[in-house]
Amino acid sequence: MTKYISILRGINVAGTRKIPMTGLKSALENAGFQEVQTYIQSGNVIFDSEETEARILEEKIQEIIAATFGFADVPVIVRNSKEWAESIVNNPFLKENDPDIEKLHLTFLKALPSAENMEKIKSLDFLPDRFHIIGKDVFVYCENGYGRSKITNDFFEKKLKVAATTRNWKTVMKLHEIAKF
Repeated sequence: MTKYISILRGINVAGTRKIPMTGLKSALENAGFQEVQTYIQSGNVIFDSEETEARILEEKIQEIIAATFGFADVPVIVRNSKEWAESIVNNPFLKENDPDIEKLHLTFLKALPSAENMEKIKSLDFLPDRFHIIGKDVFVYCENGYGRSKITNDFFEKKLKVAATTRNWKTVMKLHEIAKF
């Protein structure tokens, strides 16, 4: 069994694409997912599975959401426990002197961006906001708050041409704690 965290994009936002977490939990359990837990309403799900391919789990969860809730276009990103822990350790902003955790976010990319798109985005500057891309993770530090930043989830999806979803650092750490990695 492998422990996974699945993060959904664009559900339960401003009353659109409503997916109750209790219903999602039940649907996943009925489909054979084990030890299913959810955290807050933004689509964070911790579960165990014998499946070793994240891509297959992403597709299965998307199919379950479409069949159960009628939303065929909800992006799903799945990371295993090792990948999640590596994301935490790799955050370059944590290595700075006394970073403000409230300003830290992690954008999870569904796939690795192309080298061409990575090169294009490196030249962009949005100071005082900063970002670092490491693999399928974009570490974001928003000096004046995420809501005022130009380097949002939509920005990274458009520039990198990869589906993504963002969580604040407190949520990243809470999911890590709940999953007991």
